[in-house]
Amino acid sequence: MAAEVPPDALGRRVSCGTDYGTVRYVGSVSRTAGIWLGVEWDDPQRGKHDGSYEGTQYFKCRHPKGGSFIRPNKANFGVDFLTAVKDRYGLNEKQDAQYGTGGALVFGTKTVEFVGMDSVAEQQRQVQLNKLVDISVRECAVSHAGQEEEISRTCANMRHINLSKNLIASWDTVIAIASQVRNLETLNVSENKMRFPSTSAFTSSAFSNLKILALNQTEITWTEVLLCAQGWPVLEELYLSSNHITVLERPDNVLQTLKLLDLSDNQLLDGNQLHLIAQLPRLEQLILRNTGLSSIHFPDAGFGCKTKMFPSLKRLAINDNKISQWSSINELDKLPSLRALQCNNNPLMDTEKNPETLIQLIIAKISQLEVLNNCEILPAERRGAELDYRKIFGKDWLEAGGHWDPEKNKPSEEFLAAHPRYPTLCLKYGAPEEGELKGRQPLTLKNQLLTLTIKCPERPEQKPVEKKLPESMTIQKVKGLLYRLFKIPGSELKLSYESSKLEGKEVELDNDLKPLQFYSIESGDCVLVRW
Repeated sequence: MAAEVPPDALGRRVSCGTDYGTVRYVGSVSRTAGIWLGVEWDDPQRGKHDGSYEGTQYFKCRHPKGGSFIRPNKANFGVDFLTAVKDRYGLNEKQDAQYGTGGALVFGTKTVEFVGMDSVAEQQRQVQLNKLVDISVRECAVSHAGQEEEISRTCANMRHINLSKNLIASWDTVIAIASQVRNLETLNVSENKMRFPSTSAFTSSAFSNLKILALNQTEITWTEVLLCAQGWPVLEELYLSSNHITVLERPDNVLQTLKLLDLSDNQLLDGNQLHLIAQLPRLEQLILRNTGLSSIHFPDAGFGCKTKMFPSLKRLAINDNKISQWSSINELDKLPSLRALQCNNNPLMDTEKNPETLIQLIIAKISQLEVLNNCEILPAERRGAELDYRKIFGKDWLEAGGHWDPEKNKPSEEFLAAHPRYPTLCLKYGAPEEGELKGRQPLTLKNQLLTLTIKCPERPEQKPVEKKLPESMTIQKVKGLLYRLFKIPGSELKLSYESSKLEGKEVELDNDLKPLQFYSIESGDCVLVRW
C-alpha cells in the first residue's frame, strides 16, 4: 500500500535515514508508475541530479547533483512537538510498560483489572510533563506544533527548549510552538532550514520573555533577522553562525537589549559592515570567528582617542580571519570597554618568529586588555610588555622626531599611526633613556638559545620541563611564558636559578627588565619557579 502524502508536502522538510532534505516536487515521473517526491538534499553527495530526469526539469536545485526522487514511504515527514517530547522522555502511552492493555496490571502470570486505570496513567503523564523546565528534542523529527493549545495545557512550565536539527520548515511553526510556552527564556532552533518572513508582518508575543536564541545554520538573512527581531523585545544573546550572511543593515529600534551576537562562519563583504551594528547600546560580546575580516577601522576617532562605536563591547573574538596588519590591532585600543580579545589564526600572528614577543606587542598596544586568547594578563606582565615596547621602538621614535625635551617632542604622523600608544607610554614611564635604545633584535645566532630545566620546588606535582630560551630574553618575558606554561592564577612569580658551577647556591632573578645573559645563566642550568 502506498504511503499517504501530506497535502502540504511541497516545501516540507523530510528525513530519510540520516539524510535531511526539502521536498521540491510531488507527482508522477515519466515512464514510471505512482507518486514520487523530488527532494533537494542538504548534503549534495546524497543526490543524483539537478531535478531533471530524461530531459524534463521537475524541480531545481542549488547544486547540480543535489536532488533525487524517492517514494513517499521512504520519507519521514516528522511528528508534532508534544509527541516528540513524550517519546524523548518516555512519557507516551506505548512506553507505560507497567500497565497492561485495557487498564490491566500484570503480576507474574496473573492479570488484575483496574477500573479507570487509563485515566490515572494519563494524569500521571500530565504531572510529569508539567514538571519539565528544560526540554531537548534535538533530532526528534519535529515538524509541526500539533493541536492548538495542547502544549500549553501539557507543558506549562517549560523555559528552555532545544529544537535543533529537526524538520521545521517555517518560522511560523516555531511561533506556533513558542506561543504556547508562557515563560520561554531560551530557544535553540539551529540546523533547521526554514522559511522566514520577508516582509514586516504581525508581531507575535510568543517571544516576549525570550533571552537567548540560537539560529545557527538556518539560512536566515540579516534582513530577515531584523524583521523577526521586532518580536524579541528583551533578547540578550543571538547566535547566527553559518548562515551565509554577507551584508548587514543598521538595526533601528530592534536588538537594543542584545548583549551577545555571534556572526561566526558568515563571510561578511568587508570590515565596514561592522559599522552598521556599532551602535547597539548594550552589546558586550561580539563573535566574528571566520568571517573573512581583513581589517578593522573606527574612522570617527583619531590616534589615542576612543571611538563612539560599540560603547559597551567587552569581549571580541576575531580568530580565524585574514587580519595581517598591526593597524587593526591599534584600532582595537579605540574601543572604550574592551577587556578580552581572541585573535589566534590570523596572518598577523605569523609576523613574529617568537610568539611571546607577539603577545607582548598586542598587550602593549591595547591599554585596557585583561584577557588575551583566554589567558589572563597580570599587572606585572602588562608593565613588562609596555616597558619593552617603549624600549624596542625608542630608536624609531627619535628618528621620527621624538625628543626627551617635551617642547621639541614632535613625532611624525606616520610614527603615531604605527604606534598610537607610544606618547602615553612615555608619559606613564618616562621617555626611554639613550642606553635603552638598542632597537629590535631578531632571533639570530647572536641570540644564542639556552637549554634550561624549569622546576617548581614547592609544587612536586609539577614535573620539570626543558625549554630552549634566547639568552637575550628578559626575565619579564620568561615570567609571561611560565604563567601560560603552568597555568598559574593571578600571583607574583619568584624566579631563581641553580648552576653546577655554583654548587649549593641559588641566584635570584630579581630584575624583570634584565635579560637572562645578565645573570650569566648557561645551558644546563636549572630555573626555579615559586608562587
